[in-house]
Parts: sequence; structure tokens; C-alpha cells
Amino acid sequence: MRHLSAEVIDRAKGEGRAALVAYIPVGFPSFAGSVEAVRALVGAGVDAIEFGIPYTDPVMDGPVIQKAADLALSQGTRPADVMRALDALSDLDAALLVMSYYNPILKYGPDAFARDLAAAGGAGVITPDLTPDSGGEWIEASRTHDVERIFLAAPSSPEERLKLVTESSTGFVYAASTMGVTGPRTHVGDAAKTLVERTRAVGAERVCVGLGVSNGAQAAEVAAYADGVIVGSAFVRRLLEAQTPSEGFRALETLATELRNGIEEARA
Repeated sequence: MRHLSAEVIDRAKGEGRAALVAYIPVGFPSFAGSVEAVRALVGAGVDAIEFGIPYTDPVMDGPVIQKAADLALSQGTRPADVMRALDALSDLDAALLVMSYYNPILKYGPDAFARDLAAAGGAGVITPDLTPDSGGEWIEASRTHDVERIFLAAPSSPEERLKLVTESSTGFVYAASTMGVTGPRTHVGDAAKTLVERTRAVGAERVCVGLGVSNGAQAAEVAAYADGVIVGSAFVRRLLEAQTPSEGFRALETLATELRNGIEEARA
């Protein structure tokens, strides 16, 4: 069954909490391993998954995700593999999203990508390097095939830009907690809360915060004001550091449980 991110975020909100969103690259630690990782995460309380498409020029990714993407690419992972992964996980009670730089989507064909993603059970796509004013073809394709499109807002975004991002996004707006590449940080910072408030002020219904969250305390901090907590590098690092795939999956479950507990405590 296809679950949209808007649905799972609203469901979490109805339970008095923020949604937990996890990022995992397709094909890492292997194709089968990435599918198993998602099952482990959802089983431990994750509400939505961002499947990352490995790319050769990941300008917004930090070293942890870059390393995982390089390993996935070296094993032959291609954009079409994300459709196979989505289809294999379509039975899960979670929203299955894709995060991708725009070039792989452009090469695939925006209309074909949106069509195949919807057919495989995918909810939508996060495009970190695509702005709404230059994304006309993708906006049309996503609208045609009822695929959520999620654009990024940054602390430096002026009000006019935030309004355009909000009006162009469906599902939620992705609020980047800080400027720079992905990766765990010692603290999330006040800029994220301010950005969420500013984005809501221009009309955003749902705002999720990503970049830097890596533990339960930070998840609780973000969950106190955001509609969703997005965690990527911290999960990927657990898989990179594991001696075996099964050890990695257990580490994912442990971290997901810690993050979910932090989220629950924030709204208690």
C-alpha cells in the first residue's frame, strides 16, 4: 500500500508527536542489505524512509554518506534500483521517499521517474539541488503522477524564497538546520527553530528538520517544534562501522529506538 509522507506526518501529529524520518542509500551495504535496513528501521519505529540515490558528485553530502554512496556505486547501483527497492518494501506501513540530486532524475526522464516511482509505491522525491523556479519539468511530472515534491529551505532563505518553496512543495518542506553538508553535529542550533517558524509563517503545513541530528537528546530538541525529525548520517555511520550486516541492522534498531524515545519525551 502506498503511504504519502503527509499522511504519516499527520498520523504522528495525531499521536502528539513528531514523525521520525530515516535516510538510507539504496545499494548500501548491498541492494538486499539496504532493503533489510529499511525493514529494521520501520520495525523500530521509523515513520518514513528517504532512499538516497548514490551519485558521483554529491556536493551536499558529508564524508559518511559519500563513503556509503561510493560503495553502492562500486557495486553497480543505479537509479533504477530504487524502484526495485520501493516495490520490495511496498507492504510496509511507512512513507517511502526518494532523495536524489536532479541529474539522475533528468537522465532517467522526469515523467518516467515520477511514473515509475508512483507505480512502485513511492510517496515522493526530495531534490536538494533543485529549486522550484528551475524545476518546472519536475513539478509538472510530479503533479501528473501524484508524486510528492519536497524542496529545501535554508536558514539563509529570504521570506520570498521560503514562500516559493512552501507553495511549490507537497508533503512537507525540508528545513535544513544549518548551512553546509550533511553529517552529525554536537548541537542542532537555534537557526533550525527559527527557520521552522519562518516557514510556517508563510503557509507551510508540515516542516521537517534535517542535517545534524544524531541522538535522542537532539531528536527531542527538534521534535519540540518541528513536524518531523530527519536523521541520515548517524544511521549510515552505524552500518559503516558494523563488522557484519546483522550487527549493522541491530545498531540501526538501537539508534531508531533512542531517537523515537527522544521524540516521544519531547511531546509528553
